[in-house]
Amino acid sequence: MKRPRSHEPHPPSSEEADIFRAAVSDAVPLAAPARHVARRRPPPPVPVQSLLDHHAVLDESLSPLDSDHALETGDEENWVREGISRQSLRLLRRGHWVVQSELDLHGMTREEARESLALFLRESVKHGRRCVRVIHGKGHGSPGRAPVLKGKVKVWLARREEVLAFCQAPPRQGGGGALLVLLKA
Repeated sequence: MKRPRSHEPHPPSSEEADIFRAAVSDAVPLAAPARHVARRRPPPPVPVQSLLDHHAVLDESLSPLDSDHALETGDEENWVREGISRQSLRLLRRGHWVVQSELDLHGMTREEARESLALFLRESVKHGRRCVRVIHGKGHGSPGRAPVLKGKVKVWLARREEVLAFCQAPPRQGGGGALLVLLKA
């Protein structure tokens, strides 16, 4: 019976060690290269003006809309920013853009919903999302079974610079309890 060969190296004999020493006797060690010491990068600057602008927009959103900016009303809630073609709104209604993210405002207070919506829209634009869904609910769980956030969300959306248009979501995506929102590219 054969024994399996070991793959471990065997220690060199004294003759092999002498041969190696003779072969490398005139070798000179290389000089150590100068090393670059990496410094930590400073933290990114705080975008103070952006924060001030954001707070100004939030404060402005608390005031009622001017009559010039009144929302279109009818069976379906929809709105398109001045200067944006009505075709964009038609395409949004027909599902031309895929919904890339959604925000569910169920159970939030008005203030929580307003802040969540502002953050959601800002992050969506930052990540290059064009179409999002905002679920505001139909009001079935509200006192008097009347929607609390539905009208507020429309006003807040119309005031946001990054919003180009919005319309009621199709029935399979929330119907009267949700809006599809088209954002700037």
